[in-house]
Amino acid sequence: MNQSLPDIQDTTQPYRIVLAVENETGLEAWLSLAHRLCIPPGEIVLRGMVVIPEDKSLSEGATQARQWRDAFERAARDLAIVPENAEVRVDYRPLARILDEMQDSAADLLLVQWAGPVALTGGLSTDDILRYAPCDVALVGGTAWQDSGPVLLCLRGGPNLSLGLRMSEALAPASTITLFHAADNPRTAPGLNWLMQADPRITRIVTSVSGFAEGILREAAGYKAIVLGATFHQPQGSASASSPVLRTLYQATNVPVVLVRARRPEQVEFHVPHRLRRSEESLSTQVDRWFAENTFHSHEFADLQALLSLKEKQGVTISIGLPALNEEETVELVITTLKRSLMDELPLVDEIVLIDSDSTDRTVEIAQSCGIPVYRHPEILPEVGSYRGKGEALWKSLHVLKGDIIAWIDTDITNIHPRFIYGLLGPLLKRPNVQYVKGFYQRPIKVGDQLQAYGGGRVTELVARPLLNLFYPELSGIIQPLSGEYAGRRAALESVPFFSGYGVETGLLIDLHERYGLEGIAQTDLEERIHHNQPLVNLSKMSFAIHQVFIGRLEKRYGLYLLDKANRSMKIVEHGPERFALDIVEIGDVERPPMLTIPAYRERRHLNA
Repeated sequence: MNQSLPDIQDTTQPYRIVLAVENETGLEAWLSLAHRLCIPPGEIVLRGMVVIPEDKSLSEGATQARQWRDAFERAARDLAIVPENAEVRVDYRPLARILDEMQDSAADLLLVQWAGPVALTGGLSTDDILRYAPCDVALVGGTAWQDSGPVLLCLRGGPNLSLGLRMSEALAPASTITLFHAADNPRTAPGLNWLMQADPRITRIVTSVSGFAEGILREAAGYKAIVLGATFHQPQGSASASSPVLRTLYQATNVPVVLVRARRPEQVEFHVPHRLRRSEESLSTQVDRWFAENTFHSHEFADLQALLSLKEKQGVTISIGLPALNEEETVELVITTLKRSLMDELPLVDEIVLIDSDSTDRTVEIAQSCGIPVYRHPEILPEVGSYRGKGEALWKSLHVLKGDIIAWIDTDITNIHPRFIYGLLGPLLKRPNVQYVKGFYQRPIKVGDQLQAYGGGRVTELVARPLLNLFYPELSGIIQPLSGEYAGRRAALESVPFFSGYGVETGLLIDLHERYGLEGIAQTDLEERIHHNQPLVNLSKMSFAIHQVFIGRLEKRYGLYLLDKANRSMKIVEHGPERFALDIVEIGDVERPPMLTIPAYRERRHLNA
């Protein structure tokens, strides 16, 4: 008899494991199991699954997605084994999305929290999981496997022997394994005692030639888990979702069943079929899913030490740019609050820079007294000229800021808190695919000395969001497209144009979406922002400029030509005690080209080689 394991896969090679769980309870046990299966320097990809009923919007999963991310954070604080790539998938069939993603990235094992053979797991049937997973599969049911005790490994033939042994060893790290082997008849029942020498964990071997399910049930008492081999293309074999053996075991015993299927059985090469997900999906569903998965809360990133560790590991630098125009009342509080928390006490941010737009009050003097660099935007890149407007200041700030990640916030915030920055940085540091993060918040409106709970964001709700829903519905999940708090990767920001004035936020959002797609954008709840709201006449000017940006981008998208015939001047109604008349104001943003195209910028960034 051969004393070695013939044709068994090499278990000394590192595994890349995708761990998909639907319930955060016992997350530590799941991660520990994955780590026992993952031989260093292997990798674990953790995915939480939120299943939404078919008659509900995927956006309903936003709260559950946040709860999952909170669970990841708690586990990360308590354990040293939580992977940094942990993410949540919200879908009607989230496991189908995970399988699709695995088609594009190599994985060795899919480890799944299993609901059993007659239920849906992550929205999929067991048969679909076994059919479409492009790698080894381990479906783990129940919770008793987390306890101590021996494991019963049940196989018919050898197609899943390697994977079954590996799984059994991981389930019973300090205990023993019994191999329950089935043969078709006494003549084919092999003598498998050589396995005891090959794997000392196997202390007992039982061979059955009939009554496979009944034999397992008799043997199962005292074991913490039953590992069962699944040969999908032979449903009459050891197990499949429709196999009476599997159903009998699952229904007749309280011992957790673990179903394993090797992608490449020891006798048969497995062929990966086409993708499982529907190729056509409504835009509304895509937006709802994005909303659930890419909408964050600033409290998720309040652990600044964890953010600093991510920053250092990634080797990136971070800059804060503060655009300002006559903000002497609030600028000192903004600077000192951010500098103390994010630079002095902990070096999460590498620089804070004020970009002034020719203030006539003490804004510049106050900022300089706080010990940060100050630039007047008309003096930056003088060879390209200068225009009025916040967008111009932001565009030029790219030239003087040094960071790989850049965050901008307005300087008129009276309730400034570090969350306005770390809430924007968190998704960029935790999600490598995210290029741009918008802030959103409650916006109480200050009328005189009174603070009203609601009323801010009037242009957002009356102009920007309706236009996005009309012409860019893929961006309809953005809660506050005009917010002045946002952050992005330099590589993304330098590649798109900037509008010089009120249209800068709208232009950036549309252009970055066109370049990086919806998954490249995230948004974070910054809770509440209190500031002095602008008078209605200024909001009217803002709306006029934003309409022009929308029309300009629609021209590019659909080949229309409207703005060359449009009126760029706006009649403003002046209605006061001594004057009732119309004033004409020219309103039209200048579109600055991508900073990457400016020779001086390329030279400064050493991009001319």
